[in-house]
Amino acid sequence: MRVGTLLTSALIVVASTVFAASDASAAQCGNTGAGFDAWVAQFKKDAVANGVKADVVNRAMSSVSYNTGTIRADRGQKSFKLSFDQFMAKRGGQAIISRGKGMKQNNASLLNNIERRYGVPAGPLLAIWGMETGFGGFLGKEHTLSAVATLAYDCRRSEFFTDQLYAALQLVATNSLSVNARGAAHGEIGQTQFLPRNVVKYGVDGDGDGRVDLVGSRADALASTANFLRGHGWRAGAGYQPGQPNFVALQGWNAASVYQEAIAYIGARIDGQQ
Repeated sequence: MRVGTLLTSALIVVASTVFAASDASAAQCGNTGAGFDAWVAQFKKDAVANGVKADVVNRAMSSVSYNTGTIRADRGQKSFKLSFDQFMAKRGGQAIISRGKGMKQNNASLLNNIERRYGVPAGPLLAIWGMETGFGGFLGKEHTLSAVATLAYDCRRSEFFTDQLYAALQLVATNSLSVNARGAAHGEIGQTQFLPRNVVKYGVDGDGDGRVDLVGSRADALASTANFLRGHGWRAGAGYQPGQPNFVALQGWNAASVYQEAIAYIGARIDGQQ
């Protein structure tokens, strides 16, 4: 499945100029869909006032609607409260380990190149890839801009997702994100599920074709994931189990401790460490 999230290499230059919402934005959050349209209208004014081109704002925001599926997913993240064994069973951890070993063998050259460049071995990358999308098998069905806009409007994490929405506008501005793109429930993009701001900050061209495509290119997705981990403190050659230096980078990937532990456990077994 292709979701039109092609990043050109020029984006890496553009990304240094970050759109930022004003601290006193007039757009008011809400906890139901009733005020969403009014919020969108005000956000569009705020975005233009903050330097986003009006045609970009209009193109991106004309396609958004309040996404009840996103709210339902945001309120229902119960799997992160499971025990480790329960979480592994629910996520199919043993199947990811088994398939991940084959993926490591079949993508040895790519994964070795990534490790040489970023210092991140295959195991944790494959663990993330497998857990996030089943190795690219399912990238999500929600309208990306609607998902991010809904969470920017929702009062629970409005500030965080307003920044994600400004990042999504950056991607739209450079034709790197289609206004019709679909992905995961919180607006994550690509085979390892990057939020828009992380695409801007850490997306890299892993296959050398001059663009960053986290949807269609496993090389770009895995290299970008390694770049993310390096950006969160990964040190080449250090361990990544709980208590070891690189576990902090896994904590940067996902805030849930059970998820962090699962990445470390699955990654170690794919890497043949245990």
